[in-house]
Amino acid sequence: MDNASTDGTAAVLRAEAPDVTLLVAPGNLGYAGGNNLGMRYALDRGADLLFLINNDTRLDPGCVAALVSESQRLPRCGAVGPMVYTWDNWETISSAGGVVAWAAADAINVGAGEVDHGQYPARRVDFVNGCGIMVSRRAIEQVGLIDERFFMYWEETDWCARMREAGLDVRFQPTAKMQHKAPLTWRTQSPTTLYYTGRNRLFFLPSIHVVWNGSASCWEQRKG
Repeated sequence: MDNASTDGTAAVLRAEAPDVTLLVAPGNLGYAGGNNLGMRYALDRGADLLFLINNDTRLDPGCVAALVSESQRLPRCGAVGPMVYTWDNWETISSAGGVVAWAAADAINVGAGEVDHGQYPARRVDFVNGCGIMVSRRAIEQVGLIDERFFMYWEETDWCARMREAGLDVRFQPTAKMQHKAPLTWRTQSPTTLYYTGRNRLFFLPSIHVVWNGSASCWEQRKG
């Protein structure tokens, strides 16, 4: 999938990997639109599982097999993601699944910056990082594709929330491993990144309401 790159990537891929199907988007559709274009193509050709990965990732040889096994093991599994490490080593965690901190209006990659000691087991999570997410046909048939209003950032959080609302599981599986060339904090990122992360937070948050229970905690639920 080439998202309208301008550096000759498509031509290089056609020359060096002629047996690989290459889809070229008519314009930059962002993470959301670009992945949707690829997923429509795969679904039309009978795919039951789709694995979305960023172009700045590197997979452990057993990553895909572990995700497929987890997805097939649980009949209600809508999406599953791997343990994501930083680019420089296979020890520092970038994401061990995600949790939505409703009261703080934030989506947090669990374990970011920690050394992996096996402290994060396979489990249900609020979302998995979009740099590597395996999704079932069943999930897409129930909740649809990625919401293209997001363009990039927060889209996987919204997608996974819609799956959970539909009664599907979103899972983290640490035996599947990958690396991602991404910072552990977004505080020093470009104006474009800051714009989309800020704007899309507002896209996501209006779909919730909060009920205060009179204590230091509160119960939150997204509206249907």
